[in-house]
Amino acid sequence: MKIDFQHNLAAHCENGVTANLLNFYGVKLSEPMIFGMGSGYFFSHMPFYKLNGMAVTSFRVWPGVIFKRVTRGLGIQVKRYKFRNPEKAMEELDHLLEKGIPVGMLVGVFHLPYFPKEYRFHFNAHNITVFGREGDRYFVSDPIMEHVETLSREELRKVRFARGTYPPRGRMYCISKVPEKVDVRPAIIRGIRKTAKDMLTIPIPMFGIDGIRFLSGRLRQWPVKLGEKSAILNLGQVIRMLEEIGTGGAGFRFIYAAFLQECAEVLQKPWLNDLSKEMTGVGDQWREFAVMAARCFKNRDKGQITYGQLADRLLEIADKEEKVFRQLRKISL
Repeated sequence: MKIDFQHNLAAHCENGVTANLLNFYGVKLSEPMIFGMGSGYFFSHMPFYKLNGMAVTSFRVWPGVIFKRVTRGLGIQVKRYKFRNPEKAMEELDHLLEKGIPVGMLVGVFHLPYFPKEYRFHFNAHNITVFGREGDRYFVSDPIMEHVETLSREELRKVRFARGTYPPRGRMYCISKVPEKVDVRPAIIRGIRKTAKDMLTIPIPMFGIDGIRFLSGRLRQWPVKLGEKSAILNLGQVIRMLEEIGTGGAGFRFIYAAFLQECAEVLQKPWLNDLSKEMTGVGDQWREFAVMAARCFKNRDKGQITYGQLADRLLEIADKEEKVFRQLRKISL
C-alpha cells in the first residue's frame, strides 16, 4: 500500500509538508508562497518559555499555524487528530492510508533514525508526511531530506509520542476537501496584512519588531546581569535559534523575499520587487549578526566584538524590518 505521492524538497519542514499535500490535491504552490500566505514570518523572544533552561528566540510562527492559515485562506477543509493512546494513533493512521489519504504529522527529531546524529536534538515540532506502508515499514516524505525515507512501526510510534517540551502527542492532519476553484490573490493579501499587523502592532514587547528591540536591550545587559559564562550560553542559544533550528531566522527572511518577488508578478504590483530586495538585505543583516555573535561567542576577536555592538546591530535590523512592514501593511487588491 503506497499512495502516488510526490516528494519535494523544501527549506523548512512545515512549508514543505503543506506544499506537498496541496500538490497531491492539485493545488500547486511554491514554498515561498506557502510561507507568505501562511503568515509564517515572525519574531519573538520569550524569557518565560525555556529551551535547555534559556529563553526561546523564534523567527517564525508557532508550529502548525502555517498549514492552518494556508488551508483556511484557500477554503480547503482539513481534519486534525490528537491522541492519548499510541496504538489508537497508529490504527487511525493505517485507516487513512488504506483510504489513499496522505497524512501530515508532528514528530520529535531526537529519535529519527535517518537524521544525522549531529542534527538530532530534543525538538518536538518537526513535520513529515506518511504516505504508505509495506508490512512493518512506513513511507515518509520528510521535505528536508533528499529522498523518501522509511520508519518501522515502532520507530514511527516513538517519534509521534516523543517526550519533552511541546510533546507531539500523536498529532496528525490531512486534507478532506478542496474547492473546485482556488484563487490565491485574496489569500496573499490577507497573509501579507496579517504578517505586517503581527510584526507592528502586538502590544507585548516580546513580539514582532518590538521583540527584536526587546532582545537588543536584554542582550546588552547580559554580561552585567548574568555574568560572563551565563551571557555566553544565552548568546549561544540565540545563535542556534538563528542559524540551526527550524531553517534559521535569516533563512525565513530570504524565503519571504522570494515570496514578495513572486507576489509582484501574481498581483501585478512591481513595487513589491523593491521590498523583496530590501527583505533580502534584512536577511543579509541577520546573517552578519550571526557571524558577529559567533565571533563574540568564541572570543576570536579577543573582546573586540562587544554585546553592545551586537545590541546595536539588532536595533538596525529592527528599523529595517519596520520600514518594510509599514509599507506592506498598506497593500490591497
